[in-house]
Order: sequence, then C-alpha cells, then structure tokens
Amino acid sequence: MLFSQKYFIIMAEQNNQQQLDIELTEEMAEGVYSNLAIITHSNAEFLIDFVRVMPGVPKAKVKSRILLTPFHTKRLLMALTENVQKFEEQFGSIEEGSNMGDGFPMNYGGPTGQA
Repeated sequence: MLFSQKYFIIMAEQNNQQQLDIELTEEMAEGVYSNLAIITHSNAEFLIDFVRVMPGVPKAKVKSRILLTPFHTKRLLMALTENVQKFEEQFGSIEEGSNMGDGFPMNYGGPTGQA
C-alpha cells in the first residue's frame, strides 16, 4: 500500500528525524469517497468534514471528520500544493470550471432513471 512520502517527511521532521512506523489497516486502506469538504476553524484548531453528496438526494452524511492544529493545517496545505503541482507536471493541468459543481443538486450529466 502506498502512502504519502510528504506525510512521512513532515512527521519525521517533528520527531527529530526518528523513524515513524505507520500502520494502515485493510479497512482504512479502502478509503472513503468524498466530493465535498466543509472547513471551519476556531483560534485553536481547524475542522474538516468530508461529505459524500449524491445527485437527487437532499440529505448527505459526513463520512469523515479531521481535526488539525493551525500548524498542521498549514503543513497539509503546503503538502497538497506541492502534490497538485507534481500531478499537473505529470498528467497536465487540472481544469477549474463549471463542471466542478457550482451548486446543488449535483448533476452527473446523464439521464435520470426511473423505476
């Protein structure tokens, strides 16, 4: 299983270059799909709720919630920025546009099925 090398570097820097053993269970390795992130913050922490919104369904559940210190949030932002740049160098620009979901309900562009 692959995990972010940048994450390991960030953690290693905080632990004075000591090795960090990270365990990834099979259940966690499957991941959780999210197409919406809600980010809030206080003076002490950032809170990121990852949500899966489905077309035609007026209610959505939070699938994962992550709490971070401001320091770790900024490090995450830097790591994401670096990884998006590397992705775009390898695969081309990630286009921003109206297909990113300008509002709700989400529409996948296909016909609506009826049963």
